Amino acid sequence: MRLDGQVIAVTGGLGALGRCVVARLLDAGARVACLDLAEPGPAVAADPRLLVLGGVDAGDGEAVRTALDRAAAQFGRLDGLVNIAGGFRWETLADGSLDTWDRLYRMNLRSAVAACQAALPHLTAAGAGSIVNIGALGAVKAGNGMGAYAASKAGVARLTESLAEELKDAGIRVNAVLPSIIDTPANRVDMPDADASRWVAPEALADAILFLLSPAARAVTGALLPVAGRV
Repeated sequence: MRLDGQVIAVTGGLGALGRCVVARLLDAGARVACLDLAEPGPAVAADPRLLVLGGVDAGDGEAVRTALDRAAAQFGRLDGLVNIAGGFRWETLADGSLDTWDRLYRMNLRSAVAACQAALPHLTAAGAGSIVNIGALGAVKAGNGMGAYAASKAGVARLTESLAEELKDAGIRVNAVLPSIIDTPANRVDMPDADASRWVAPEALADAILFLLSPAARAVTGALLPVAGRV
């Protein structure tokens, strides 16, 4: 599963999963444009194969378009996109707020739509490409307090399916991974009594994403791939 010479953009690339995915892509020979709302800190090492663009609101279509245009200009092309930017909030409907639904829609679904739309001219120009979205297994069957999150991630699944149909004759594949609980520091803090060994390691999810980007998945589009660990 090599990506030698390819240019991949990753939204939310400075988060726990994003950093793991970026590292995996670099190891596979790709050049990577890392977009994030956060600003890169001194821990981000300088690498000519890596462009880090901080202060990019993934829900802002113009901001994402500007960032991806810059990435394509610097690297000469764009071959793939991984939409990791997003967020979570547990909240029951009875005690919750409509603002939560708007916030999670913007963070999880609008961000993916904006990035896909901004990437399309570059992928079309390349004549091929791959998009991988981050959905959620919890969107298949939502639990208590998961309504707003699950609805936004269900939208990501439908976006993935629809865009795959739209682009299948253009040589651009669109797929999504559906993780259960990802083993991140934040999730360990939120669920201190859970058995984290059953969760999905970020490295394992990164490998699934790499597969979907790679030529090994050349016949796969419109797939919603469960990555459940042992949850």
